[in-house]
Formats: sequence, structure tokens, C-alpha cells
Amino acid sequence: MATSYEWVVDALGETWGSIETVLDGRPADDFDAPTALPGWSVRDVLAHLVGFERMLQGEALPDHEGAYPDYVRNPIGEINEAVVEHWRRRPLGELREAFRQTTAASLARLRGLSEDEWEAVGWSPEGERPYHRFMETRILDSWIHLGDLRDALGLDGDDHGPGEAVVLGRFGAALPFVLGRRVVAPEGARVAIELRGERAARHVVAVEGGRGVALAPDADAESELVTTTALFWRRAAGRIDGARLLEDPATSVRGDAALVGALVEGLVVMI
Repeated sequence: MATSYEWVVDALGETWGSIETVLDGRPADDFDAPTALPGWSVRDVLAHLVGFERMLQGEALPDHEGAYPDYVRNPIGEINEAVVEHWRRRPLGELREAFRQTTAASLARLRGLSEDEWEAVGWSPEGERPYHRFMETRILDSWIHLGDLRDALGLDGDDHGPGEAVVLGRFGAALPFVLGRRVVAPEGARVAIELRGERAARHVVAVEGGRGVALAPDADAESELVTTTALFWRRAAGRIDGARLLEDPATSVRGDAALVGALVEGLVVMI
């Protein structure tokens, strides 16, 4: 029976299918290409996706021995690293087949969920959340990793599938928090963030009553950041540093440059 969350399953299926397309026919050496993630290759990103989905399917995590690398800083990172190290010891062909089988099993499982199961509150990496919110985060994670793979392999542009809409929506929604809590901008501060690209958007955020709030997209703002969706999501996901975004020819700043710079520095919102 169809539910209100079929779009989540479709978006995951399309994103995972795009990953398959990007990797199809690639020589083995391409899987050793480094990504923007410290210590992780193309192969490791694929292993992470396999391992996390298998964990959600109930499979026990592989054991980890010894110290974790310096870039592992939280329990989720420890889970990811244990899985990645496990798959480094397995043949590449086995990993690729595991990705196909594991994602197919996840999609089949999700299509069998009832409305109540989608709306049940439980564990997620963000804390207690409805299951549909957790699976939207799986779209975000998978699409960003699709971008990681494309970047590592030198492919121009982004994939503009449904995952991009989830990513840009989530990161755009985080802007009031960044301005109000990360930057701690003064009362009355207003910043517009204009994003140009396939899914162009304009966000205006302000500090009102001591907290960050979102205003109407056509609201006036004394300061403005103009950049591309591609640079925006990569910064929010921690794939590039603030200077890379601000110094790109596609970026311009108007008004209080220090305030806009602080917003860009505080923009990394992905775990």
C-alpha cells in the first residue's frame, strides 16, 4: 500500500542508482582516488554506504582493533571507520556487489513500511526523530557522497536529482541557527544568501529577539552573500573551507564583509 513517504524511497533509489552509474565501468585504480573526506577513497565511501545500510538492516558491526585515526571524533565516526576498515580487506568486486544487493534490500524494506512505521519516533544520528526524517537524512548523506565520488573522479557539475533538493533544503533551513547561535550576530542583523544554479534560491536570515529567524525571501538585508548552490552545499557539508567559497569568482559579498565571513565560517552543519 502506498504511503505519504513513497517519495523518500524513490529519492533514495534514484540517488543510489546515480552512484551505480558513476562507478559503472570504472577501472580498479579509480576506486583508490582520494575524496574530500580525510583518509577515505572512493572505495571507502562506497563501503560506508554499504555498512550503514547493513547496520539498519540489523547486521552486526565489524570489530575494530587499535586506535582510530585522528579524523574520527564521535561515535558515528567510529561506526563508519570500523565498516570502512572491514571492507578494505575484502575484494573490490565483492564490495560493488554488496552495494547493489544491500541498497536493493533497503528499498524493498522501505516500500513495505506502513504509515505508522514511517512516523514512529526512534534513534537517528540527529537524536530521536520520526523514521521518515531519518530516511530523509539518508538521502542527504547518500547524495552528498555521490558528490564526493563525482568530485574525486573529476566529473564536472552536480547530480540534480531529488537528493539535491533535500540537501539544499536542509542546509538552507540551518541558516538561522548559524547566524543566531554560531555567529552570535547582533540584534537586528540581516543577511541575504542568494544561491545561483539549477535550484536557485534566496534566503534572508536575521536576529530578532536574540535568536536567528528566517524572513521572506524578498525581505531587505543590509548584507548579502551571492554564491552557487555547488559551493554552498560543499561548504555546509564541510567539503571545502570558507576561503574556498569566498574567493571563488562566482561568489560576491555586499555590506558587512566580516559578518558574512563569520556566517560562511560557521556554515558547516553536517555531522
